Amino acid sequence: MAAWVIWLIGAVALAVGEVLTLDLVLLMLAGGALGGMAAALAGGGAVLQVVAFIAVSGLLLGGVRPLAKRHLESRTPLQLDGTDTLIGRTAQVSRAVDVAGGRIRLGADEWTARSQHSGEAFPVGATVRILQVDGATAIVGDALE
Repeated sequence: MAAWVIWLIGAVALAVGEVLTLDLVLLMLAGGALGGMAAALAGGGAVLQVVAFIAVSGLLLGGVRPLAKRHLESRTPLQLDGTDTLIGRTAQVSRAVDVAGGRIRLGADEWTARSQHSGEAFPVGATVRILQVDGATAIVGDALE
């Protein structure tokens, strides 16, 4: 089997391994394996191929990986999902809300709601802010807070 084919198989194996680890190390080594493959295609001997692998891998690990990792970490916002996306949104009271319960309308959805503090009540039509979600019940407070 030709040396360049071995380097190509190694590069693909390292790239597949990267998918499992997601640490950007194996991907840089896969790039180094492609450097070794290029040296093999250029007619270089085994020593030159290994030197090309080490040199390209070192450059990628030392130069590209830190930049790529920083870019990925700074560009990935905190992902809110589920009921966490409701916190901070405002809703209209559709049935008077107090500490015992009530209902709010959030867009086209109707939610069970209760006020955050005892003694706090919101009449029908009032605008409230969702402070927390407890199961299927929205804990609400004054929208002006």
